Amino acid sequence: MAKRARIDRIAHLSVHGYFDPEPILGRTDTGGQVTYVLELAKHLGRLGIDVDIYTRQFEGRERIAPVSERVRVVRLPCGPDEFIRKEDIFPYWDEYVGNMLAFMQEEKLRYPVFHGHYWDAGYVSMKVTEQLGQPFFYTAHSLGAWKQEQMGGDPDEMERLWKFSERIHWENIIFRKAIAHTVTTEDGKANYQRLYGFDTKDVEVIPPGVDIERFRPLRDGENEINLTTPERYVFALSRIDSNKGHVELLRAFAHVRKECPGVHLVIGGGSKNPKPHELNVIRSFREVIDELELADSVIFTGYISDEDLPAYYRKAELFVLPSKYEPFGMTTTEAMSCGTPPVVTQFGGIRRSLSDGQDALLVDVGDEDAFAGAMIRVLNDPGVRARLSRNALATARGKFSWDAIARTTLDFYRRYV
Repeated sequence: MAKRARIDRIAHLSVHGYFDPEPILGRTDTGGQVTYVLELAKHLGRLGIDVDIYTRQFEGRERIAPVSERVRVVRLPCGPDEFIRKEDIFPYWDEYVGNMLAFMQEEKLRYPVFHGHYWDAGYVSMKVTEQLGQPFFYTAHSLGAWKQEQMGGDPDEMERLWKFSERIHWENIIFRKAIAHTVTTEDGKANYQRLYGFDTKDVEVIPPGVDIERFRPLRDGENEINLTTPERYVFALSRIDSNKGHVELLRAFAHVRKECPGVHLVIGGGSKNPKPHELNVIRSFREVIDELELADSVIFTGYISDEDLPAYYRKAELFVLPSKYEPFGMTTTEAMSCGTPPVVTQFGGIRRSLSDGQDALLVDVGDEDAFAGAMIRVLNDPGVRARLSRNALATARGKFSWDAIARTTLDFYRRYV
């Protein structure tokens, strides 16, 4: 039997957006995937493995950014020195491939494992490993064909904005070139077959993890930090984008406010320095708020610091994930790990890991009355709230700790390397 290679170093590729050791989540193209890759890398590092996370260098950012003793972010340039939306950057990725190969040669780096995250990093991983004669692993995080299906809208306008044809073309190639895949949900696995006609035994379902030491209920005798939040509020957190379901949430919350006077809606997330696209999306939300006369009941926090985020979850009476399209929904596991009851979209991959009525309420966010009814039920029934809180916390700790996810992922690699 051939001797298996020792896995002592891993290259993770997450090439778009702002990838930092302490990421500013909510910036354009900087969301749950960054958290996933960063936490997985840190916990693989704790297992004694060196991990380099390759991403794009722009805006004069430093080439090497240490994360921990064994983990670092490696930024390599391609294209102009400015932020570029992930949908617009494909013409520059071949340049990135060349720069990555040159950096590896310069630093005398060898990786038994290359793991691409999202289709652009899958493309780069595919091209780099072709030159090296090695395989690569792949995690899609989301699928172009599924996003196209869920988003709807005018087909020509959607194609102009999201470039679905280009993305789906390359996804079909990447799927078949990767030696093995991880997906975060059974839905993701099923959608490979349904939307791409791709079926393989080399797909492992490994959900995203949660930092159960950071996101947790207060301990006995521990005081909550001071936040300028309302006494009672519903909390939502995500990047500010049109597919995150904010409009559906606002329309449902208009009903909640009538049934639950004094309850506010706190919407967190966004960039420290929003770019035009994000500002335009926020303006569209404010138009809906004015239309529904919700100005005195809705608060946009903007960016929330890492230090404050657990307290925002803990102080909320419920957390809501309203996305029209959500491959998983990592903010939900963070809220659950804090003991906050979740109301979760039926269009999120995480629903497969939840039990409706036990550790979450699952809703069709497009059904305004049903969506509002679920939030009202949690707000008005202490028994329901207590049950969901207790069971959500148990589910988060039992299924989603990052230590367990890292060990599962390492075992997955070892089956192929």
